[in-house]
Amino acid sequence: MKKIILAISLIAIASAVNAQQEISYEVSFKNAIHHEAQISMTIPNVPAGSLKVRMARSSPGRYATHEFGKNVYNFKAFDASGKTLTLKQPAGDVYEIPTHGTSVKITYTLFGNWIDGTYAGFDETHAHMNIPATFAFPVGMDKRPRTVKFNYAEKQNWKVATQLKPMGQDKYYAPNFQYFMDSPIEISAYNTASWQVKNPDGKIQTIHLVSHSNDEQQTIDKYAEMLKKMVAEQMVVWGELPNFDYGNYYFLHDVYPTYAGDGMEHRNSTSIVQRTPKIAGNEANLLGTFSHEFFHAWNVERLRPKTLEPFNFEHANVSDELWLAEGFTQYYGNLLLTRAGFRSVDNAAQTFNGLVNSVLNSPGAKNFSPIAASRYAVFADAGVAIDQTNKGNIFTSYYTYGAAVALALDLRLRAEFKLTLDDYMRALWKAYGKPEIAYTVPDLEKTLGTLTKNPAFAADFFKNYIYGTTKNDYAKLLLNAGFVLRKSNPDKAYTGLGRLTFENEKAALPQTTMGTPAYNAGLDVGAILLTVDGVEIKDQAALTKVTEAHKPGDVVTVTYSYNGQEKTTKLTFAENPALELLSIEKTGGILTPPMQAFRDHWLQTQIK
Repeated sequence: MKKIILAISLIAIASAVNAQQEISYEVSFKNAIHHEAQISMTIPNVPAGSLKVRMARSSPGRYATHEFGKNVYNFKAFDASGKTLTLKQPAGDVYEIPTHGTSVKITYTLFGNWIDGTYAGFDETHAHMNIPATFAFPVGMDKRPRTVKFNYAEKQNWKVATQLKPMGQDKYYAPNFQYFMDSPIEISAYNTASWQVKNPDGKIQTIHLVSHSNDEQQTIDKYAEMLKKMVAEQMVVWGELPNFDYGNYYFLHDVYPTYAGDGMEHRNSTSIVQRTPKIAGNEANLLGTFSHEFFHAWNVERLRPKTLEPFNFEHANVSDELWLAEGFTQYYGNLLLTRAGFRSVDNAAQTFNGLVNSVLNSPGAKNFSPIAASRYAVFADAGVAIDQTNKGNIFTSYYTYGAAVALALDLRLRAEFKLTLDDYMRALWKAYGKPEIAYTVPDLEKTLGTLTKNPAFAADFFKNYIYGTTKNDYAKLLLNAGFVLRKSNPDKAYTGLGRLTFENEKAALPQTTMGTPAYNAGLDVGAILLTVDGVEIKDQAALTKVTEAHKPGDVVTVTYSYNGQEKTTKLTFAENPALELLSIEKTGGILTPPMQAFRDHWLQTQIK
């Protein structure tokens, strides 16, 4: 009995100490119609010395910087008695309080009118909050727990959905700073559907679809049934669900045509914003984002690169591993919808074709490695810049680049080792994901070598295809599954100009791509195309007609205007490099039994 009393006493003491450290927020939405929220933060037990409070500049799932401080105003600080404290602002998103007591209260107004996974948005229908865009935080207090209370009594039928732990009376809890910043919040009169999933260890967890949309409950219920199939296929890949911290996972779903659109993964939830009138009638088209983001519950949220652990909210987070973290997730997001029966074999082929075209025909992939593409995310991931960049010639998205690597590795494991990429992901999960040990690129290589029992294969694969720019033989690999990769326009002339922008019958050139006839001819953005082979170019049809009248190798004279001066150059047509991927049956070939078996084992459901 004494031991029990002692244990209870220790728990009570720990709870009391925890409460004394707890940073608490309150949020109200009285002016939501004008996209404002009023926020207060109370910090107890403030250490002596200058107190620094700031807004974040980055967000979980985002890799470029985002200046969240720009939407904060009326920023004030008070002591425990309500006396105003002196504030300094050494940076746009940083505030310093030189002198203060042991308790400090901060108040500010936040403007939010951008509904996506990164920012915050408030109106008369809902409050949509990504935490880094919403809440200021004291620097150096990351281990302290957080609570947030929402005041919205005037908002009819609003209710809260979040992975934060509910404490009752619209108050929610996070054990520390990192968890808090990773917990998006939706408050609205949403509809919801939930179902339970049992893990192999017997643990039962609940998955919730929370939809703020113009749909009836019946639509939400039916859509949840579709998501169940997707979740089941994803579980097979990994062998189990992750252990969600409070036994729940939330799809926070916002749907409206004027929203920005996005998908953003979090530890026990995801924020999905889609630009359609409603879910009804668009169900299948919306599934891709759900599949991608849910796969992140394993890959990124727990199977996590060391470069992102812990996440730094004060600047951009550079990572070498986004080709796997995002790219492999992109590959599986589409593959698993095929396995679940929501995509046809032809749909799958079309997706794989896009990946292969991207890595074989873009200068970013030809000249830069998947690791280099991953590092460029700090500039490319929804980053905002006024000046033009050369991104079209130096960057291929780590989403598509990584997905193409995943495609090749999956096919090679199947053909050469009688293994699959599923086996590789499970091996990574057991070694690094489930125990939550942050990994490095050498760890990924080591795991591949152990799985295949062939370290030389793993070393060669990483040297050539991860650190290097060598490309796999996709035509040979895809033929194993009865898919034919070939030129879509063989022997057809190609300029590399693509679609032009026409204004007042003047053809403005876009940035041209390295290696194309247009690039080699010295044509680039800012020029006005006048004539090609003597034909005046006043619309897209005129350029298409001239191109179709020639063959690869033909040389024509091009006139163009640059900075008001007319110039002339020579353009040599090349063969159109675009590829197409077709099932062998559609090319008139024979789908052999081994091809059929390979394809089925790859693309059909893996649920036994």
